[in-house]
Amino acid sequence: MDWDKLRIFHAVADAGSLTHAGDALHLSQSAVSRQIRALEESLNTTLFHRHARGLILTEQGELLFEATSAMVKRLDAASARIRDTEDEVFGELRVTTTTGFGTLWLAPRLSALYAKYPDLKIDLMLEERVLDLPMREADVAIRMKEPSQADLIRKRLMNIRMRLYASSEYLAQRGTPDRLEDLSHHRLICQAPATPQVAAGLALVQTLMAYDIPSTLTVNNYFGVLQAVLSNLGIGILPDYLTDDFPNLVRVLPDVESTDVPVFLAYPEELRHSKRVAAFRDFVTEEIFAHRQRKT
Repeated sequence: MDWDKLRIFHAVADAGSLTHAGDALHLSQSAVSRQIRALEESLNTTLFHRHARGLILTEQGELLFEATSAMVKRLDAASARIRDTEDEVFGELRVTTTTGFGTLWLAPRLSALYAKYPDLKIDLMLEERVLDLPMREADVAIRMKEPSQADLIRKRLMNIRMRLYASSEYLAQRGTPDRLEDLSHHRLICQAPATPQVAAGLALVQTLMAYDIPSTLTVNNYFGVLQAVLSNLGIGILPDYLTDDFPNLVRVLPDVESTDVPVFLAYPEELRHSKRVAAFRDFVTEEIFAHRQRKT
């Protein structure tokens, strides 16, 4: 199969337009159209439905687009690794982690990494789904449990715990609970039990929900829980790594907390010598060390 035709097909499928694809490829619309027709003829199939509002992939076109997308990702990764040198860190680095950790801990610290490596391009993918690193859905992952996938280099970064926090303003207005039973006089803010979350956090949520708490607010990520707590809506279950960046948070019921949640950094074995991965790994390790020093 002619790779040049596949490259043009991928650009058209991605743009949804012959004209936009031509602009990106520096080709005329007619040249792009000829290549697409030739590819369809060689495959004896129709790849696009033509509409006045643009092009829509057929079922066969979607299958081919999935294949070309995977090829493009692998080629981009290979190109970036080839360009790695001993003294330079540049190119794209795709990092995946949970929404809470990514928004509340990682993203606010990235300015230090960019200051050191201004040519680095980070694609931060925040979701609870565990992306497949060996299949190159991401380059690096930070996860709240040890990765189970094979052929991964993994490093344990730290342990965190889920604890109860409220704003100082809220406690001044509503009082500070001394016992778990006192939560019946407060609103509990937490992730919904059905929301994907670490097992230790879920266990704490379920334990507290068993008490007679008349009012609750459930959110599907810790960023929402934090915003509600900072807005004086109640007492929230939050990870303890937040205390450095949000000094207005006051820990409530110090004896109540989850079990340890391990935080791991992982990346594929094939990226062992990537300068971008090494730079990111060292940056996170240094930030974790500084975090620990502040807690002691």
